Amino acid sequence: MKSENINALDEIHKGTCMGMDALHFVLDKVEDDKLKNVLEEEYNQYEEIAKRIEEVYPKYNDDKPHETNAMTKAMTWYGIEMKTLTDKSNSKIAELLLQGVNMGIIEGRKILNKKKIDKEVNDIISTYVTMQEKSVEVLKQYL
Repeated sequence: MKSENINALDEIHKGTCMGMDALHFVLDKVEDDKLKNVLEEEYNQYEEIAKRIEEVYPKYNDDKPHETNAMTKAMTWYGIEMKTLTDKSNSKIAELLLQGVNMGIIEGRKILNKKKIDKEVNDIISTYVTMQEKSVEVLKQYL
């Protein structure tokens, strides 16, 4: 069960890092103050989940939780740059973010449904999935 906890925490930590990277890359493109505030709040929520993971991780592993590598960050940045080159509308930004959020929901739900993990790990992942599901509802308003 220890390895399942480690794997679950690593996957969700990578998801939080990817979410923060994507938000960081799009925030300077957002001109609408209301959307910018929404995205900043989501960034803070990702950051809080990442901190929770980093706090419990030492119980399961002496290493640090996995993060996105430099190549993945570069590909995320490049993808966002290319897809917003001619369209920086709220709709386009919401669409891009929704694609990533949906991947996070799928990964989180798979972990919750299939892995035998400790309650504290389950709680973190549930928070992550719930946060992303709420994000979907908010971002849909900007499509």
